[in-house]
Amino acid sequence: MAEAPRPRPGPRPRPRTTTRDPEEIARRLSAWLATRLPGAEAVDVRVPASNGMSSETLLFDIEHPEPPARACALRLAADPAAYTVFPVYDLPRQYRVMRLVADRTDVPVPRVLWLEEDPGPLGAPFFVMERVEGRVPPDVMPYTYEGNWLHAASESERERLETASVGLLARLHDQVPVKEAGFLAGPGAGSPLRCHVAAQRAYYAWVVDGLSRSPLIEDAFDRLDALWPRDEGETVLSWGDARIGNVIYDGFEPAAVLDWEMAALGPREVDLGWMIYLHRFFQDLTESFGQHGLPGFLRRDRVEARYAELTGHPPRDMDFHILYAALRHAVVMLRVAYRQVHFGESDVPADPDTLILHHDSLRAMVQGDYRD
Repeated sequence: MAEAPRPRPGPRPRPRTTTRDPEEIARRLSAWLATRLPGAEAVDVRVPASNGMSSETLLFDIEHPEPPARACALRLAADPAAYTVFPVYDLPRQYRVMRLVADRTDVPVPRVLWLEEDPGPLGAPFFVMERVEGRVPPDVMPYTYEGNWLHAASESERERLETASVGLLARLHDQVPVKEAGFLAGPGAGSPLRCHVAAQRAYYAWVVDGLSRSPLIEDAFDRLDALWPRDEGETVLSWGDARIGNVIYDGFEPAAVLDWEMAALGPREVDLGWMIYLHRFFQDLTESFGQHGLPGFLRRDRVEARYAELTGHPPRDMDFHILYAALRHAVVMLRVAYRQVHFGESDVPADPDTLILHHDSLRAMVQGDYRD
């Protein structure tokens, strides 16, 4: 009798995303909502399956004597007791970015309704926005895996989504007046790119404080210095977490752009490098587990050509910016891994670099051997 096929392995289980009690949050949210909209109640309060590990998201509906009911989403600053992914959660800054993008561009962002800076009502600052219906390319299991809606789409449908997604970056970069985004300027002296990288160095120092350092990440910072652009290019409002997993799609067209907590000032290529590399991260991961994935999707040459066509700005120094994206992602992943150790979900290996899922590809970039 033939042996039954073994199931294919997949990526590590998703680590926990909250230490809060959703039922308690729901009660406190209803009490707060009544102070903003008398007679209103928050109903059907729930945590989405795709809740992130930085800030937290709750979905709910507003029930009010005067219809219609309103579908909402709430972004809540991370619980400090949850071994947070980032050291600071500036919800007012995110709220301000979303207002600016909504006011000055045709990039679709959810309408923000209320900002609460007082941590008293829910235990942390938060803001409420209208909820946009649609579908999001999943991270777990990745959209590059068989069985999800994007993988099952036709080549022409994925091309529509890719073209529209690159178009989001083009419109954001071209339409927001940089002088109105000055509140996003990084601390310290130097160009916006120098400040951006300095902030990442400070973040890495925070991640490894009292813990094992990553030789690979430190080598990547050194390699970044060696590749530094002679001309850093035009400064724009950078979305920061520019990837399709942060977009709600109606069919294959963007309906809402989410997750602005990493927004900053920087060259156009910061977002382009992130969009290109984050897809390659999922594609490389998928191939490592024996699946074909989507090798022709969001390919570097196609993304760069489409962006140049839309903006008249051919991307420059992309080896630098794709390495920078992989480096930034590595620091986040190291923090997430140490968070899993903190909660007893894993142990620290002898080589801390192996905590970074894409350590092989990052090492290849540092050595100049990575295939595009």
